[in-house]
Amino acid sequence: MSLRLTQDQVILLHASLVQKFGGAQGIWNLNLLNSALAAPYQTFDGDLLFPTIEEQAARLAYGLIQNHPFLDGNKRIGIMLMLITAELNGCTLDVDNEDLINLGLGIARGAISYEQTLEWLIQHKA
Repeated sequence: MSLRLTQDQVILLHASLVQKFGGAQGIWNLNLLNSALAAPYQTFDGDLLFPTIEEQAARLAYGLIQNHPFLDGNKRIGIMLMLITAELNGCTLDVDNEDLINLGLGIARGAISYEQTLEWLIQHKA
């Protein structure tokens, strides 16, 4: 089982990011947050639908950005949770801020799919 942040930890991390970088605090829709946080760990017939750390991290980033559960900072929390999930589970990424910004913006505007997010993550493994 992979290591992951709890809902409370994600909410605290989001609050910290908004405090540091600006924006509106708060959750717009708790159900959308829970859906994005649970999606990478779904199973069917006892098997994970997203079995690799890369798939889980990409699914978190994509789900949080697309679901838009917070009032503000959805791209930031999505990208940050992707990085944390990868790092917690031994997957180091070789990226810079521009790479991360472009990924977040691409997901938000619908130009980057989940599959492309996963491919991006795999290509940026250190």
